[in-house]
Amino acid sequence: MSPFHQWAVLAATVTAAVVAVEVVRRLLAGPLSRRRPGMRAAARRCAYPGFATAVVVSVHAALPTSSLGVDTERIARHALWIGVIGTTTWLVLRIAYALTDPALTRLGRVEGERNRRARRAQTQMLLLRRIASAIVVVLAVGTALFTFPAVRALGAGVLASAGVAGLVVGIAARPMLGNLFAGIQLAFSDALRLDDVVVVEGEWGRIEELTLSNVVVRTWDERRLILPVSYFAENPFENWTRHESRVIGSVLIHVDWAVPVDDLRKKLHEFLSDHPLWDRREWVLQVTEVLPNGLIQLRALMSAADSASAWDLRCDVRERLVSYIRDEHPDALPRFRADMPEPDPTP
Repeated sequence: MSPFHQWAVLAATVTAAVVAVEVVRRLLAGPLSRRRPGMRAAARRCAYPGFATAVVVSVHAALPTSSLGVDTERIARHALWIGVIGTTTWLVLRIAYALTDPALTRLGRVEGERNRRARRAQTQMLLLRRIASAIVVVLAVGTALFTFPAVRALGAGVLASAGVAGLVVGIAARPMLGNLFAGIQLAFSDALRLDDVVVVEGEWGRIEELTLSNVVVRTWDERRLILPVSYFAENPFENWTRHESRVIGSVLIHVDWAVPVDDLRKKLHEFLSDHPLWDRREWVLQVTEVLPNGLIQLRALMSAADSASAWDLRCDVRERLVSYIRDEHPDALPRFRADMPEPDPTP
């Protein structure tokens, strides 16, 4: 076969591969997407790696060898084989992400009583996906490196001294492996999930991201607290939503003994009944302490669906109680009493 015909065959092979990928993409984005809406997003996400894989594989299969020199052919074959490994890995990762994204999206929209189980499944799925992606990438890099003869010789030497090499690698990778196993332990022991409300290092926030190396906590003032995963396995922390997202908030008020507690309790219930953040589960107003300065301490408890709602509800209740006491019972405002000695009548 003449060189012209060989290059023509190469062009035809590449064109056929690209056309085949385009046909599959149009099928996924067209007729199949009507029955499964997630197919359109999957086709869009996998389009570029699909085209790249088709081009590299077709070029590797139909490369004209007689038109190239021996050295040029060897270098080209080697480069194309590494390209096949790289583009195939890229395509496999995109397919895995495209298949799992719809499930993660559905889990993220679950509300109510099933929200805790949905967040647990979402956390575990994300962690397993990251672990699988890391394993695939490591295997792909190792396969590409072992295409070089020098690396294969080095690998044989490493296998001959596997004990020493394993010890060195284990010591060097101890922090990374520690974070990896800590993340798996947290996710599958249900100790930590995405969107959990935690108190860490005196900071209140939500778990925004859980990766193989660190945990990102979004604080109430929109700062990001980034901690290694091993921190949560080795140090105590508060998880307000481990068993359920419902939180009980408290409001403390110091008032005079003259305050009408029953009247205040009735007003609190009326206010909570009309408030959209109260979940209609628990509420109470109690005198919890008699203070030595002539005041008493009132504690109002109310439940809310989550910690953010509980915080806003506490602020609203505090404002309403303070306004009501100031306007309706000013004699119950805090007072400080003191005994003044009688003045000495003698000059």
